[in-house]
Amino acid sequence: MKKFNSLDHPHKRLNPLTNDWVLVSPHRSKRPWQGQVEKATVDERPKYDPSCYLCAGNERAGGHKNPDYKGTFVFTNDFSALLTDSPEGGVDEGSLFQAKSETGICKVICFSDNHSLTIPEMEVADIRKVVDVWCEQFDELGSTDFINYVQIFENKGSIMGCSNPHPHGQVWSSSTVPVEPDKESVTQKAYFEKNGNTLLGDYLKAELEKKERLLAENDHFVALVPYWAVWPFETMIISRRAVQNILQLTDEEKDGLADIYKQLTVKYDNLFETSFAYSAGLHQAPTDGKDYPEWHLHMHFYPPLLRSATVKKFMVGYEMLATPQRDITAEQAAQRLRDLSDIHYKKQINK
Repeated sequence: MKKFNSLDHPHKRLNPLTNDWVLVSPHRSKRPWQGQVEKATVDERPKYDPSCYLCAGNERAGGHKNPDYKGTFVFTNDFSALLTDSPEGGVDEGSLFQAKSETGICKVICFSDNHSLTIPEMEVADIRKVVDVWCEQFDELGSTDFINYVQIFENKGSIMGCSNPHPHGQVWSSSTVPVEPDKESVTQKAYFEKNGNTLLGDYLKAELEKKERLLAENDHFVALVPYWAVWPFETMIISRRAVQNILQLTDEEKDGLADIYKQLTVKYDNLFETSFAYSAGLHQAPTDGKDYPEWHLHMHFYPPLLRSATVKKFMVGYEMLATPQRDITAEQAAQRLRDLSDIHYKKQINK
């Protein structure tokens, strides 16, 4: 009788943060690829683009003009998904037709005045300025009386819905806790009440002992491929010290977050020698004034690229109708990323 081997046999893995399962089919990664193949596009941009609505001094929608900023720049999204003046109310027509009004504030953060850069090409000192802006916005928005959650995120690449290549991220703050952080609140609280430790603190300790899925680390943060990863090269950054939000980080830890952010994204770019697309975001405790000792600061990265700079992974068929599924195991993905150079491929080419 065959003995189960997670590197060869189909199996399900549990995500303890969401209580969702993912089907892993490692044997399928051995099949020949006859799917979609596209030509890679060369992404060379100027430091300043007169047509870019995020570049310094340029005009945005509605006649708003950007200042001649240097470094970072923050403004309220001209096309906010959430508004401060939405009237209270909703729809209550029995259990089948329910809707509730939602208010919030949405901001855009330009990471740099240099239009040609992305996070992996920025200096750590400049990324630290981005972290500082995250802290400022989390504090400002989280202190607003009707805001109970602040979601900081970055969409990189047009295939991840990024409408402008200028280096930037967003902050959407809302009156209620969104779906994914709410799931994590429930699971982390249950784990903390049962074990007396944070879920991610114990998970990180176990991963540091196993060393199978680690990618990069410094004194304050660790980047790894989570055991339950769904996307081909999905990763997480976890703080070594259990903090509820970025405002609790020391100056040294903020430097560490900037450093690990660069380390991880350089590996991403080096994987297929392209500006690697992803959606990434910080998950941290709600901002409703309550204490959340179970919450452990972390950052998710969900990249769509699968086999090359142009072959993308989509949720299709069984994944949309039944259960998310992946072929390459978390361990295989981690090995590929871990073996990559820490020097950005553009710098290697220019040597």
